[in-house]
Amino acid sequence: MDKILLRNTDIPRSETIGVYLAQGGYKALPKALEHTPAELITMMKKSKLRGRGGAGFPSGLKWGFMPQDSPLPKYVCVNTDEGEPGTFKDRELVEKDPHQIIEGTIIASYAVGANRAYVYIRGEFFLGVKRWIKAIDDAYAHGFLGKNILNSGFDLDLSVHRGAGAYICGEETAMIESLEGKRGEPRLKPPYPAEFGLFGCPTLVHNVETLANVPHIVLNGPEWYASIGTEKSTGPKIFCVSGHVKRRGTYELPLGTPLREIIYEYAGGVVDDREIKAVIPGGASTPVLTREHLDINMDFESLEAAGSMLGTGAIMVLHDGTCMVDVAHRLMRFFAHESCGHCTPCRVGTVRMLEILERLEHGKGRAGDIETLQGLADSLLGKTLCPMGDAAVNPIRSGIQHFREEYEYHIRHRECLV
Repeated sequence: MDKILLRNTDIPRSETIGVYLAQGGYKALPKALEHTPAELITMMKKSKLRGRGGAGFPSGLKWGFMPQDSPLPKYVCVNTDEGEPGTFKDRELVEKDPHQIIEGTIIASYAVGANRAYVYIRGEFFLGVKRWIKAIDDAYAHGFLGKNILNSGFDLDLSVHRGAGAYICGEETAMIESLEGKRGEPRLKPPYPAEFGLFGCPTLVHNVETLANVPHIVLNGPEWYASIGTEKSTGPKIFCVSGHVKRRGTYELPLGTPLREIIYEYAGGVVDDREIKAVIPGGASTPVLTREHLDINMDFESLEAAGSMLGTGAIMVLHDGTCMVDVAHRLMRFFAHESCGHCTPCRVGTVRMLEILERLEHGKGRAGDIETLQGLADSLLGKTLCPMGDAAVNPIRSGIQHFREEYEYHIRHRECLV
């Protein structure tokens, strides 16, 4: 498959509006403005585009949930708070092709009736912030933002807002709280952002990669887009491959591409030609898989059937010299640090699990530690306002499920099995 989302990223100065226009950029916008908002929403539904931020919710349905007759202003929020360990696709899109995202944002805003949009970006992405600001200024200068865009009568203002590096603000309601100037903590849902979002108004929140797909759907049609990938997981996907592979990086492939193909044909295989022990398929918050799962197709349905998730498509490969207790320890240290502290099960449970994993790693494991870890994981699962509670226990539950003997070895022998 030819590159679609990353088609411009190898061109020098790809972040500039001149390159984007020369490569056919901003041609989808006038075409979109010829349609009614309802027609665009129908187009998104027919394309079967699913959110690329981790949840995989159908984008057309999300657009359709935005009220058409609300007396309140409507907003669109672009989520660039890419904090999932192993994930770096949104950063590449922002730094190398921001106008693709801006064009998608304008089309989405027109479709849902929003005249104000906000970019929320992780504070550490200094280059991304600069690229966003420059791209937005150039879009205004060329008449793609501001008043009466392309003489259509549609107005849209867009601006950039930096977060402070909190993983929790990748969750849409925590991001909205942060945009409002509050502490980044998730809200109780329902109500969902489409009903009560930014400043209490209807709000559409989309991930960067999701919005980058929108201009291509408008230009080429929903049927073309739905022909890529699988029946229920359509379109291209940017996979981030890291860990013990020879060629780490981003690879744009159709959804449904086999995991083995991604690792061995695109990422060059495992370093030193070692055997694979485990793969985390969708970022740190997704359950780990084993070498027996290498022939699985990388799409939403296949991974769910295997007991994991596509997540952000961040594939982390671990070879046979990896201690899976150490992996769980490192990931739990991240989740314990990033818990916003709002929900007691997450605030306390992650710390307690981290304490046990630290004991195991330092040769001080006790009989019953495995059962205690499982009990603590169960006390978090489904009991927090946002998905972080579930995310934090995935390395524990899946790790014990597939590699229990390594945990037992730590307790008996006071050291790693490998």
